[in-house]
Amino acid sequence: MKPVTVGTIPIGSGDLVLIAGPCVIESRDHVRLMAESILEITSRTKTPFIFKASFDKANRSSVHSYRGPGIEAGLEILAGVKAEFGIPVTTDIHDASQAAQAAKVADLIQIPAFLCRQTDILISAGKTGLPVNIKKGQYMAPWDMDHAVKKVETTGNERILLTERGSFFGYNNLVCDLRSLGVMRSLGKPVVLDVTHSLQLPGGKGDSSGGNREFIPSLARAGVAFGVDALFMEVHNDPDHALSDGPNSLPLGELELLLKKLSDIHRIVK
Repeated sequence: MKPVTVGTIPIGSGDLVLIAGPCVIESRDHVRLMAESILEITSRTKTPFIFKASFDKANRSSVHSYRGPGIEAGLEILAGVKAEFGIPVTTDIHDASQAAQAAKVADLIQIPAFLCRQTDILISAGKTGLPVNIKKGQYMAPWDMDHAVKKVETTGNERILLTERGSFFGYNNLVCDLRSLGVMRSLGKPVVLDVTHSLQLPGGKGDSSGGNREFIPSLARAGVAFGVDALFMEVHNDPDHALSDGPNSLPLGELELLLKKLSDIHRIVK
């Protein structure tokens, strides 16, 4: 397996990488606060860090839910994070036409799980030449991600990450099968465990999704013990008032202790 470098951070080379940030861009000040706070923590724990936030959440449960500032304003805010803190950033796209514009700022293009079969989106992301993180659909078997990989590779771009984020388990529930990490790694790509989305309860609150954030530390430990290359976590300073995915977000105040424990497990595994 060849490592995939995001900015200056190699994923799949042996270090445990953290991809983290609030689910959605709530404001310029909030993004700056979260980026600075997570960077301070990851600097102390010596954890390679890629900042993530979405400029648009196009798949919210309700039409009345907050979606984000949009691509123009959102990318400007993410560009500010890169310039001020010198860290790589990633964001997701929801339409093939957004790939080239997002690539002007992002170091990693993320494909949402619901869209991982959309050929045009995958090919447009591949054509940017940037690394592409494909989240496995909640409805897909891990071995079927090979088709998504091959779609991106038709562009000549082999810099691909594969992310596990849980599978549908009846209505309004997900279950995380860690075997998926091994299956997807057998496709020759580094694998990421999206801890917080794996604990989401889609539509579980009627007009929004619920979540089981109390299980974040346990699932993260399990993923690191399995040998995952990177962890994806939504982190928020006030999850109960987050504008998206608060029920499955890790409180910022719990991040440092968790990373220290994960680092210990990672050292033993490696």
